[in-house]
Amino acid sequence: MSTDVLARASTESDVREDTRTRPDLSHGDGDQERFAHYVDKDKIVDSAVTGTPVVALCGKVWVPSRDPKRFPVCPECKEIYESLPEGDD
Repeated sequence: MSTDVLARASTESDVREDTRTRPDLSHGDGDQERFAHYVDKDKIVDSAVTGTPVVALCGKVWVPSRDPKRFPVCPECKEIYESLPEGDD
């Protein structure tokens, strides 16, 4: 919500106070909220059933609730994943 209200300038000054309000759209987690993260598949299923938080390769801890296909992959998770030795999925 944004309000475009400016305080009236006094006759003694040409300074106007910006009193517009802007919502805080961040989730308090910084850049990590803008990415899809790598997590063990079994942990994702468990989290979906129990609501328990998961830990991504980059260290982010959260309860997944969004479609990861809508976000780019976390660069830190991707780097860690690519450095892991290949194994059976």
